[in-house]
Amino acid sequence: MPAPPAFHDLVDRLDHAVLVVTAGAGGERSGCLVGFHTECSMDPPRYLVCISQENHTFVVAARSTHLAVHVLDRADAFLARLFGGRTGDDVDKFAACDWRDHHGVPVLDGAAGWFVGRVHERIALGDHVGHLLEPVDAEVAGAVEPLAYGQVKAMPPGHPA
Repeated sequence: MPAPPAFHDLVDRLDHAVLVVTAGAGGERSGCLVGFHTECSMDPPRYLVCISQENHTFVVAARSTHLAVHVLDRADAFLARLFGGRTGDDVDKFAACDWRDHHGVPVLDGAAGWFVGRVHERIALGDHVGHLLEPVDAEVAGAVEPLAYGQVKAMPPGHPA
């Protein structure tokens, strides 16, 4: 059943943070910009990130034991364009940025903050799969003004959602 027409208009007006999620498995790495995410438990701590099944990162994330979640500052437009406007089907995004390995996944050096989470569970959620993460490592560089959806919604996606 289709959603009421006003639903998409209303949700499009929400200006929530966008994040970059990276994955690594079997020597392959991938990453994408995500808009569907939320803290979903404080005790024990859990975070849910949703990745489109159409995205190159989905295939790698499905095999990953951990995922890295990166908070971008409003000044991190380069990382947003790289991970949101390009697809891993065509380009090695990690060749264009600095990163290091944590728990088998790439962590981006330029992010304002990040955490690595062990994949606790995967949940089918329509055209996206939710990855329920248990945080195992994290770092914050200082004050963060998160990059918001409104700043990237006009950017052409590297892959359809």
